[in-house]
Amino acid sequence: MSDNAKHWADRQERGSLWLMRLTALAAKILGRRLLSPLLYGIVLYFFLFGRAARQSAWQYQQRLADWSARDDLRPSHRRVFGQFMAFADALLDKLDVWNGKLRLEQIEILDPAQLRGQLRSARGQMLVGAHLGNLEVCRALAELGEKVTMNVLVHTKHAERFNRLLGEAGATNLRLIQVSELDPAVMLLLSQRLDDGEWLAIAGDRVPLHGGRTVRVDFLGHAAAFPQGPWLLAGLLKCPVNLLMCLKHQGRYRLIIEPFAQLIEWKRSDRQQVIATWTARYAARLGHFCLEAPQQWFNFYPFWKTDDDASA
Repeated sequence: MSDNAKHWADRQERGSLWLMRLTALAAKILGRRLLSPLLYGIVLYFFLFGRAARQSAWQYQQRLADWSARDDLRPSHRRVFGQFMAFADALLDKLDVWNGKLRLEQIEILDPAQLRGQLRSARGQMLVGAHLGNLEVCRALAELGEKVTMNVLVHTKHAERFNRLLGEAGATNLRLIQVSELDPAVMLLLSQRLDDGEWLAIAGDRVPLHGGRTVRVDFLGHAAAFPQGPWLLAGLLKCPVNLLMCLKHQGRYRLIIEPFAQLIEWKRSDRQQVIATWTARYAARLGHFCLEAPQQWFNFYPFWKTDDDASA
């Protein structure tokens, strides 16, 4: 990655920090009702002038429709705009979470394997989510429900500053940990967190801005790069892995927790094959969840990184 690209990434992290602080302040002063028109206006601007983001959403919708053989999911300007508006709605919901306005009884929890009962067990586990729906609502599990400490693994250099902002918003059981490299010190820290009964949460669908190990697997009928990090981490820490998705249906959030891998292990000779197998299984489940909430996919960049032209 070039120096310019790194410099852009650093600026984006700082921008995200200030945007979070500014948005949280605006929400407290104005409230959701007054903030909504402003936020929707900003999203409309990015829809009209963000050609790359618009094309990426169009490509995603096209591939989801082809993969599922569902003509009702084929992209149109209206449907692509709907995906942008769903993103704005998710941002407003995040504000409700930060400001403590979302109660546990407002969330439907689907947990057929009773994993929620294991949150208070002696050793923690790992939750792998995605930029689908609203993972911010997992704070309801950490803060409002079982009072378990959730360590959210991120790639930002400003994790400590974000932690202070979370603290200002009242999040006492949510902690961000920067994991740009899985070095011995990080592994020791995460292993200790698990031994203390804390849980780890990580997104499995976004490659770090500053690089990282990836593997290309099929996603919605086309090869896409996914990070190896979650599966490498789970294998090294020898902890169970569960999937966590939070999708909005008819104005109500549905939190889905399901077991994914009891143990990921490999030998030196087959590590790449094992990681690729688990990544492919994750991508397949992610496709299934995309069908449940097709307009709540919030990766507005060329996810497949091909030269195919998208019409928008």
